[in-house]
Amino acid sequence: MAELNKRKVCIIITTRGNYAKMESVIKFINERNDLELQLVLGGGVLLPKYGEMVRAIEEDNVKIHRKIYFLVDGETPVTMAKSAGMALNEFSTAFEDLKPDMVLVIADRFECLPIAIAASYMNIPIAHVEGGEVSGSIDESIRHAITKLSHIHFPATEEAAERIRRLGENTEAIHVVGSPSIDLIAEIDFSSYDGFYKLQEQQGTRGVGPIIDLHKPYILVSQHPVTTEYEESLHHAEQTIMAINSLGINTFWIWPNMDAGSDGVSKAIRMFREKEKPQFVHFFKSLKFEQYAKLMNNAMCLVGNSSSGIREAAFLGVPVVNIGTRQDGRTRCKNVIDVDYDMEEILTAIKKQIDHGRYPQSKLYGDGESGKKITEVLATSNVSLQKRICY
Repeated sequence: MAELNKRKVCIIITTRGNYAKMESVIKFINERNDLELQLVLGGGVLLPKYGEMVRAIEEDNVKIHRKIYFLVDGETPVTMAKSAGMALNEFSTAFEDLKPDMVLVIADRFECLPIAIAASYMNIPIAHVEGGEVSGSIDESIRHAITKLSHIHFPATEEAAERIRRLGENTEAIHVVGSPSIDLIAEIDFSSYDGFYKLQEQQGTRGVGPIIDLHKPYILVSQHPVTTEYEESLHHAEQTIMAINSLGINTFWIWPNMDAGSDGVSKAIRMFREKEKPQFVHFFKSLKFEQYAKLMNNAMCLVGNSSSGIREAAFLGVPVVNIGTRQDGRTRCKNVIDVDYDMEEILTAIKKQIDHGRYPQSKLYGDGESGKKITEVLATSNVSLQKRICY
């Protein structure tokens, strides 16, 4: 009997968040006999300064086909542009070697656009996860540019799917699947504290700052720079820091991502840590998604501008204080209070959310079946490389 011709799907992971989005997809691809996974790691997941997530991925015993270094140090708009150029060059070489039948591009990060460009120029079909959404920062433009280069679309919501249709994309190529990161949340047994309390001891080796008692109430902070407000990154972070310092409640703070302005956020954190020496704040560079999810689930409130406050926190019913413009326009649930970059507004909103407590679960961004739906489409879709506007 002839061996089945497998469709080779290349997935590129560049951040800790992207791995969380793709874990269930990777699992289902590996379970199928008509798909073959090609996993490429690059960017922040390879670097110690962003937590070196590559170790966590290797612990999952997933075969890694390439490691690509393309980040130019500095976290400024010019280094971001140069990093994108490096990414275009390096991923072109990787695609030439791996010869994938399809490239899966995730959401809207700056390095995802050169990945999509490389695949497009090399006549490789593109499948795009979480297109059609609205948000702040340069992500808004990048996301829609990738949509116009893509051949298969996996929006998280019907509202996002409608925007993709209005961009002139083929309706038959649009598949509303939810957000695949919800798959992991849905599988976690939150009644079990296995692994969660390991963070108690890991604080001494994987983080910076005093050991925070996980049995006591705490809040969680995850704030990233906004690339279109690059010069204000230090000030934005300082407003959040002043609110947290004034509150004085046990806090876990996740280090910012690799976007332009990250060094401004990092500088504000270091100044706070060295000057104030807070005994109630512990900083993590990075965490495995399962640990982050449990940390979020048990928090009194999630503070910052991470998309996890819009997606996963809604599924869990965790109160969220969303700061600034990074998530502007993104559909959100009742668990989110939006505030400006203002210490008093942030402080007031945190207190209000702590007093409110948990919210009802929302399945706006998925029901835990996204990875299965995505892989089924990847395996069975007939893709035409030639695109046309379908008005």
